[in-house]
Amino acid sequence: MTVSDGLSRRERLEQRIGYSFRDTSLLVRALTHPSAVHEPGPASHIDSYQRLEFLGDRVLGLVVADMLMTAFAAADEGELHRRHAGLVRKETCAQVGIEMALGEALRLGEGEDNAGVRDSSAVLSDACEAVIAAVYLDGGLDSARDLIERYWQPRMARPTLPPRDAKSTLQEWAHEQRLQPPIYDVDRSGPDHAPRFSVAVRLGAYEPAPGEGPSKRDAEQDAARAFLVREGVWRTEGK
Repeated sequence: MTVSDGLSRRERLEQRIGYSFRDTSLLVRALTHPSAVHEPGPASHIDSYQRLEFLGDRVLGLVVADMLMTAFAAADEGELHRRHAGLVRKETCAQVGIEMALGEALRLGEGEDNAGVRDSSAVLSDACEAVIAAVYLDGGLDSARDLIERYWQPRMARPTLPPRDAKSTLQEWAHEQRLQPPIYDVDRSGPDHAPRFSVAVRLGAYEPAPGEGPSKRDAEQDAARAFLVREGVWRTEGK
């Protein structure tokens, strides 16, 4: 796994994020997609990034909340909540994962490269949170804070309000039109470690609108957005 400059992909990643691991097995686990676990099954989450992702999400949330309290001393709770939601959402973590170039460092199962997993926003988001957890476990909260500030500090001054929720907007619009709530027909395909969901949202006599995503929630949101844009409720996604 070496490259032309003599450094491994792991070492190159450590250079990019500005942190060198004492226990490199933590970083290896943070970069291990469930498809790369040799014995897939109920316990595969132990050797992949899944448990670290859970912890990293909480560490990120705490550090960003503290950063916001300091940076926006006059902001009320509502503004802090909205800014926090925008900074810790999956889309933001995926963007950071791209900046870290996590895709090239991921450990994937055979055939996953051809499926575009390295470029998957969901995977990059999960891996980003897992790397944060790995740094936290290896170097403590101060090291995790340094990493988070490195990538999130430039985002603090940007507009970070999350996009409008498509499902909630469609539900409200249906109520305004005196229609029954939308119905989401879900179809799941793909292996357990890389599922794919297809959804069709039905509302009254309107033509169903399709959506896809790596999770049921993402697919439903995609279908709701497609419906709202098609019917002119939103001119573009989220507006």
